Amino acid sequence: MRDVIFISLENWDGVWRRNQFLCAEWLRRYPGMRLLFVGRSRDFSHAVRTWSWDALRQTSVRTLPEFPGLTLFNPLKLLPNSISACRGFNANHLEFQLRSAARLAGLRSPLLWINDHHAAPLAGRLNERAVVYDITDDWTLMPAIGAAERSRICAADGTLCTRADLVVVCSSALEKSRRTQCRSIVRVPNGVDAAHYASCRSARRPPGDSPVFGYVGSLHGDRLDLDLIEALATGWRNGRIVLCGPNFLTPSERDRLHGLPNVEVCPPVDYQEVPSVMAGFDVCILPHRCSPFTESLNPIKLWEYLASGKPVAATPVAGFREFGHLCHLGAGSSGFLAAVAAALREEPSRSLARVREAESNSWRMRSDQIVEVFRQQGWLGRPLPKPRRGARANAARQAAEVAGGLVPAAREGGRKWEELCGTRK
Repeated sequence: MRDVIFISLENWDGVWRRNQFLCAEWLRRYPGMRLLFVGRSRDFSHAVRTWSWDALRQTSVRTLPEFPGLTLFNPLKLLPNSISACRGFNANHLEFQLRSAARLAGLRSPLLWINDHHAAPLAGRLNERAVVYDITDDWTLMPAIGAAERSRICAADGTLCTRADLVVVCSSALEKSRRTQCRSIVRVPNGVDAAHYASCRSARRPPGDSPVFGYVGSLHGDRLDLDLIEALATGWRNGRIVLCGPNFLTPSERDRLHGLPNVEVCPPVDYQEVPSVMAGFDVCILPHRCSPFTESLNPIKLWEYLASGKPVAATPVAGFREFGHLCHLGAGSSGFLAAVAAALREEPSRSLARVREAESNSWRMRSDQIVEVFRQQGWLGRPLPKPRRGARANAARQAAEVAGGLVPAAREGGRKWEELCGTRK
């Protein structure tokens, strides 16, 4: 497959998500491809307001030994996006940075894959051969945002839906809501590497121990139903509830959970360590809210829970609802507690059916589905040759001169901006 600029909502870190799984599949399958993975911007204005400089000290460009064709890039955002004029400046500055980073990575006529709706202004501005818009969450339905921010998200989402050559969605709800806006749309659910979770299946906790109810995923009030967690904590006072993942809870939500003695809020778990953590669960739980926003999701947790073979108790949300024969579902406090109780009593023989379902929904299969669409569109092919070193340096120098020295002394994780652009000798 040819060159790709992949603009992600998250960084490439130890907590693997859909973006990393798909990119890793492509890089393994096509050793000659070059992929520029664009993570979260290092926010200069936020650092000034909060006197928090850690993000700015991070290295802006790096590579990973296990993926030779991969370049990770965290651009610099100078101004707050809350002001219209600043948003325009930030978009132009981001375009300049991506053009420079793409040249340094040797990309030619790349495919532009956008997962971050805020990158809508970049569509058609990076000499890309095609634009793919991947929607994994319906952020237009996110409850905890203001009217102005929702309006900006809706505008960006609508722009990408109409401009993109292909829109990829992960759920039926997203496909239904976006179908009429798009030229071409395909539904590609999330998946799992089932073999990664094999160690969970042989783990057996000692009989008589207090039950452990575990959750691995983002801790966010718009997803997690804290009433259900509290009901479970009080209903099983002799049990432990372990919640692991990136923590986006508000201070009041955190205080509420910390007030429950048998609830443990744990930090994010590295992807390599997830199986060992899940091995200690008696029941994998998903106490998600039932809302229009969660209806748009296809939780990766579904496939990971199935791959573990562990009993599963969940609310009847999208994804889990379609696998009610393999999971125990219950709505409301009483229904969810009944589902947990049924999961605890479950016969071990049902484990194999969950594993088999996970094996038939691998990330490799999801990647195959996307690559087939690319083949039909004529977007596959060998990467174009890299330009000669001298020509590339001259082009980067010209781009830096056009920028007018906007940020000549800005530090990019210890490297000057001139060095990033390839102009430093």
